[in-house]
Formats: sequence, structure tokens, C-alpha cells
Amino acid sequence: MSECPEHRIKRLKMRSMRRGIKEMDLILEGFAERNLTGMDEAGLQTYDAMLSENDHDLYQWVTGQIPAPAAYAGLIDNIQQQLPKT
Repeated sequence: MSECPEHRIKRLKMRSMRRGIKEMDLILEGFAERNLTGMDEAGLQTYDAMLSENDHDLYQWVTGQIPAPAAYAGLIDNIQQQLPKT
């Protein structure tokens, strides 16, 4: 049985805001709210797969401490571009 688009978006948003570290909660929750409804199927699949990655790895990718794997590089770049400038 396939997941309807509305349920999928809701599930991904929930997974975005219930991370292991607060920084990733804040980063991914905002990104999900702004972007998920406009993503195509491939983008949603990549985002869903990325959410299965370890938060400490994700944080290092998003903050540029280490390069993101090729599979997530475009998505991580998009997330980085939307981070608030300090």
C-alpha cells in the first residue's frame, strides 16, 4: 500500500522536527516547512533517505565541517543556503 502525498509530507515534517540534537530539529524543521510541498518525487526520496542518517553526521555536513556524500550534496547545499546568516 502506498502512502498518500499528504501523509508522506506530514511524516517527513515530523521526522524533521524530532531529531536527536536540537540544532538539527531547528534546521530541518524550518527547511521542511518551507520546501517539502514543492519537492518532486526524487527530492522527497532523497530527503527521506537523508533523515535516516546520523544527526551528528548531518550537522557536520550542513555546517560544512565535512563534505556531504554525493547522494545528498545537492540537498545539503540547498539546506545550507537557507540557513540564517549570522
